[in-house]
Amino acid sequence: MAERLFLFVQFEFPWELGPPDGRYVLRAPGTEEPERVVVLDTLGASPRVGPGGIPRRRSRRRGAPVPPTPEPSLVAVARTTIIDPVSLSAERQAEAWLAGLDREREVDAAAAVLNRVLYFHRIACADPYVREVSTSQALVIRAGWGEGEQVAGGHWRFARELPAAGGAQGRRWPGGRRYSAALRPGERLAQLMGGRAEPLLCEELTLRARLDLDQGRLRHAAIELLAAYAAALPELRAEDRQDLAPRIAELEELSAAVGAQERAARAGGGDGPSEESVRHALQRLEAALRARTAMGLG
Repeated sequence: MAERLFLFVQFEFPWELGPPDGRYVLRAPGTEEPERVVVLDTLGASPRVGPGGIPRRRSRRRGAPVPPTPEPSLVAVARTTIIDPVSLSAERQAEAWLAGLDREREVDAAAAVLNRVLYFHRIACADPYVREVSTSQALVIRAGWGEGEQVAGGHWRFARELPAAGGAQGRRWPGGRRYSAALRPGERLAQLMGGRAEPLLCEELTLRARLDLDQGRLRHAAIELLAAYAAALPELRAEDRQDLAPRIAELEELSAAVGAQERAARAGGGDGPSEESVRHALQRLEAALRARTAMGLG
């Protein structure tokens, strides 16, 4: 019988992701066919979760003295392997896949699968501190193939390390967006830390809407976006910035459509909100907030 080979993309992150180590089968709603198999392993440290995801207690002697220059703590590394359950019968097929690999598309797709697992785990555990990951946070990203038991154990017959994304144009966000140098995050952080500025309520709400949209949770994004607009308009008006007046006027014009998308999200049903409309309104709000801090203000 011909051997069956399975393609995979693998990440390593310098922290434990949350779900217990093991194999997870991800299926689309209403189907029995597996969409992806996700293998989670913890390397370099004992997992801090036991059966059923219950945290293990650390064994540490109370009151033990600590040296003035302690050694760095050991860091657990989470290795995640995203496996395509559709097997190949010939190694040349796997070689052709890797040779023609669209790095951004395949890596982003694998990260989206992992983030769905983390999202489901957050809901299942009712733990708001379980969070999604970005590909830019990975220590290493690999792509390759192997036999079934190999890849199910996080190993492979052949794999290649993929180069980091980004480069001279800046670090990439999920969905292809990049950090802009005009934002000057270091200066903004110094202002916030020094008590010379306060974050706006709408800024956090906008970030949450962006995360939901990037992770494919369109209904969540539409609901978060309305909350972001409801906070942003009075907050931006109150600053009385003439340079922002055209942007505020644009947001006011978009607010009715944002409300309509929020109502569609809450209504459920087959149609739901329009991704194009939600994406456009979110991008315009993000642009207004970037403009607000481009001069080092706020």
